[in-house]
Amino acid sequence: MQINFLYPMTVHATTKILRSASWILICLLAIIIGFYPSLYFILGEKFGLLKSKPPALLTNLLWRIGFYAHIIPGGLALLIGWLQFSRKLRERNVQWHRRLGKVYVIAVLISSVAATCIGFTATGGPIAQTGFIGLGITWFTTTLLAYTTIRKGNTLQHERLMIYSYAASLAAVTLRLWLPLLVYELHFFIIAYRVVAWLCWVPNIFVAWLIARRLRPAVVRI
Repeated sequence: MQINFLYPMTVHATTKILRSASWILICLLAIIIGFYPSLYFILGEKFGLLKSKPPALLTNLLWRIGFYAHIIPGGLALLIGWLQFSRKLRERNVQWHRRLGKVYVIAVLISSVAATCIGFTATGGPIAQTGFIGLGITWFTTTLLAYTTIRKGNTLQHERLMIYSYAASLAAVTLRLWLPLLVYELHFFIIAYRVVAWLCWVPNIFVAWLIARRLRPAVVRI
């Protein structure tokens, strides 16, 4: 009887630990990749994904504006977005949560529009371009709707949409996790890049859906 009684508690405790560990890992990766854009200023532009871009594109002023308008606000969104899911922050300092949320929304809207624009020139042709454009539109839409729903006082829907929004933000993380593995397995960067253009965000949105559908109305309104 004692074993049967303790077993569910042990499973519950283990699940809780795994969820906490997973969330900590996600936050750490978000912080690391959030600072990633700074490397372009430290190491120069012959770095990262820019190495795959043709010289004509790199010298295009509009494209360069779009690129930096994407990576700088996008990095900021990654750095601060995870803080918005802290109930302690919301309960102890609602005003700080709201201010940080506004910064996140502005950063994402700028970054997603820029991402959608430069997505038309993504390496890998129409398959990759469609994938990144789809990500940009999804990121923009979920974030804008998250903002409009909280303005209407719909806290539950706001929280659900923010989960989708940050799942799209985390595409920057999952892209950098998947791409080296895909290049190693497929042996061709272009093919790997076409795959990762979809793989970096579609599974994220599916996981967000699994999490969002389990949410219940919160006791504390923000």
